[in-house]
Amino acid sequence: MSPIETPLQDLAAPEGVCYGCGGRNPHGLHVKSVWHEDGVQVIAEHIPDAKYCGWPDLVYGGLIAMLVDCHSNWTAMAYHYRAELREAGSLPRIDCVTGNLGIKFIKPTPMGVTLTLRAKVEGEVGRKTRVVCEVYAGEVLTAIGDSTFVRVDTGQLADAAHGR
Repeated sequence: MSPIETPLQDLAAPEGVCYGCGGRNPHGLHVKSVWHEDGVQVIAEHIPDAKYCGWPDLVYGGLIAMLVDCHSNWTAMAYHYRAELREAGSLPRIDCVTGNLGIKFIKPTPMGVTLTLRAKVEGEVGRKTRVVCEVYAGEVLTAIGDSTFVRVDTGQLADAAHGR
């Protein structure tokens, strides 16, 4: 990550409470996603806390899935902003939710190593957008996410979820 680049989460959702990527969740992971200098990939880094151990000295697969989910969602939203020639955080706000989360575990992911997530949109940016996210432990590819994110109006989404 570039030390001077503001993460997408801080620009577009500084009040976010998501466990994975919300900056206002005091118990969360605080995933921070930024555009890579290549202008194609969105990058995040994370060092798993020891409490996210699966097998001895290995990262719990559920944590990897959560990291891929949050980072891929932010990748989809970043691409939406860019497709509309807008800066992240400009109004009206763009929100996406997970439509389908797919994870393929390639190799065991060791604890104590910085995980780097590299994601990009595959295909068109539309109401449903496909994101592929690679997870690296150091230089070793350990997992690949292939997921779909759906652009939504979060107010309508919350109303529907609560039967309003």
